[in-house]
Amino acid sequence: MRTHETVYERLAPPAALVDQVLAPSRHAVFWLEDAPGTSYPPLTADTSADLTVVGGGYCGLWTAVLAKRRNPAARVVLLEAQTIGWAASGRNGGFCEASITHGEENGRTRWPDEYDALERLGLENLDALEADVRDLGIDCELERTGMLAVAVEEHQVAWLGPDHLDREAVRREIDSPVFLAGEWERESCALVHPARLARELARVAADLGVEIHEQTTVTGLDGTTVRTPRGRVTSERVALATNVFPSLLRRTRLLTVPVYDYVLMTEPLTDAQMASIGWANRQGLGDMANQFHYARLTADNRILWGGYDAIYKRTVRGEHEERPETFRKLASHFLTVFPQLEDVRFSHRWAGAIDTSTRFAAFHGLASRGRVAYAAGFTGLGVGATRFAAEVMLDRLSGQSTERTRLEMVRRKPIPFPPSPLADLGIELTRRSLDRADHQRGRRNLFLKALDAVGLGFDS
Repeated sequence: MRTHETVYERLAPPAALVDQVLAPSRHAVFWLEDAPGTSYPPLTADTSADLTVVGGGYCGLWTAVLAKRRNPAARVVLLEAQTIGWAASGRNGGFCEASITHGEENGRTRWPDEYDALERLGLENLDALEADVRDLGIDCELERTGMLAVAVEEHQVAWLGPDHLDREAVRREIDSPVFLAGEWERESCALVHPARLARELARVAADLGVEIHEQTTVTGLDGTTVRTPRGRVTSERVALATNVFPSLLRRTRLLTVPVYDYVLMTEPLTDAQMASIGWANRQGLGDMANQFHYARLTADNRILWGGYDAIYKRTVRGEHEERPETFRKLASHFLTVFPQLEDVRFSHRWAGAIDTSTRFAAFHGLASRGRVAYAAGFTGLGVGATRFAAEVMLDRLSGQSTERTRLEMVRRKPIPFPPSPLADLGIELTRRSLDRADHQRGRRNLFLKALDAVGLGFDS
């Protein structure tokens, strides 16, 4: 089959210009540098708790905060191996989406009978998160500006809804010569400063009486007793919010794999540079390819630009975060989309590991006769969905039967990944097939169609 050259290949900028815009960048996470926060002491002795939360990212923090709001008298202990929000919660793009199913198509395909309820619950969760940010005084630069999905290839225009923006209208929103059409979902996405959200949630949790311990690695779980190098926490209940890191429960270790996502951040744009692109409504931005890009503005008018390459690794290690070929590719694609910004420079480059599951949405479970709950597998859409997952865990740990706990999505687990090296081969073949689809006007090959047929296809 004849290969179609993508817009990023047809309009690629000179290599020297790519080198020029990347040269000032350093390997550091802008969000974490820009997020003041309190340090919390490590655990140094045995203790006890009504609820022990393992993990100091969004999922663990929301669980701790909501647990104290449900029962202010409960003793809640939160344990974090490094520092609050240092992993995915401090490195993501800050897109807080209403969807808890990784998009409508994925949700309708997997849970057709309950999708309408899932969509409603997702919107209610985003509304509740926005209310929490306001009522708890959380300073995380939340903007309910929505998400603009753009077509950059002719075949992608047909994927938009009937009331989509035409070329002129989409360029009035964000001016790029490669944008052919777009669709602005105004209510289903908010933007946040991700690291500030994490550190502010920790502040709120501590103010509510949660005992937080950083630099405290959990080494094992004996029923509901949590082991660390310098002390044990004897608990009534445990909530596991370990995201992409190896699960403390052997039964769930093949339910996620780490996939690395890479990001660039520009220096602040000048007024003239901002005028050249518009973007007055400050929406989140994403294109519609299988290997997609995402972008957004920061409070000081930097542009975060990420996505495209999604690189599977067997383990989570710092050495996987520096990938020059991907950063060069991202910079090249940025200049293709915004050729008027060739004088902009990138200040930061970084990466983070995504807890990817085969259904591309979170899964939920119980262990130890209902006294241990867990949630993971958010697959890159956890900023909002982690709050919903926290509610699910707390419902289940309290033995409540709620609309959330009765969902098929909550009750059923995803198909596990095969062990390596089969997982390595399958994931790499999937990545190459998705790239080929983008080079063949969206047409999926037999391998992708087979994955679609068994519910493993990536379609969002």
